[in-house]
Amino acid sequence: LTDGIVLITGGKHYGNDLASAELYDPSTGLWTNAGNMSTARWQNTASTLANGTVLIAGGKDREPLLTSELYDPSTGLWTKTGNMADARYRHTASVLTNGKVLVAGGIDIRPHSLIQM
Repeated sequence: LTDGIVLITGGKHYGNDLASAELYDPSTGLWTNAGNMSTARWQNTASTLANGTVLIAGGKDREPLLTSELYDPSTGLWTKTGNMADARYRHTASVLTNGKVLVAGGIDIRPHSLIQM
């Protein structure tokens, strides 16, 4: 995040997909609960936007996801936002100079198949 805090989202725990999120403060070494995303996911991307919110896109929850959501560190709230055109995980997301986020590559529902750009 813009203040140096690190947002950790989702993952897997003993085969269960996680919706939980935590904040890590490297200056104190402390972890804090950041609530739950609306969808459990792992192998997603996280992109800090110009306004300080974090876009969580795609990932996997048994199947590849096309959903995305925003985390607002100033309120601690999660909000669903628009869907991507294709479900994907293991992709990349880059914030461009115009503020838009470019999502590229990844794997769709078929194992080992890359989403075409």
